[in-house]
Amino acid sequence: MKLRTVDRDEPDINLTSLIDVVLLLLVFFMVTTSFVRESQIAIRLPEADVQSELKMTPPLEISVTAGGAYRVNGRALVDSRPATLAAAIRTLAADPELTGSVTISADAQASHQSVVTAMDVVGRLGFGEISIATVRAQE
Repeated sequence: MKLRTVDRDEPDINLTSLIDVVLLLLVFFMVTTSFVRESQIAIRLPEADVQSELKMTPPLEISVTAGGAYRVNGRALVDSRPATLAAAIRTLAADPELTGSVTISADAQASHQSVVTAMDVVGRLGFGEISIATVRAQE
């Protein structure tokens, strides 16, 4: 019995249509994917366990009350508009003893928007160092 090997041409597989289908699926999944929104994520903010070694009091302190009102170095402002806060900071910034650091102390019940507004006003006025005051976590 004689076995012969026959040279057969291997069939060519056309990958063009397969690549088209894969790219269409990729585009479909990219378009229909829903991303997690930040407002739906439950987060637990960190607590500060260690007190700072530096005990200097910064020359400019902005306090945000639970109602969203601002105090600059202990002085209450007329209203809680960003323009009023900026004007109060500008009058204190004319003092040559002030450095470029600011501490923002916000009440735990203060709205996030009030704190961000204070940070935005301070940043626009050119202060380079913004610190957020925290309390030591209770064990």
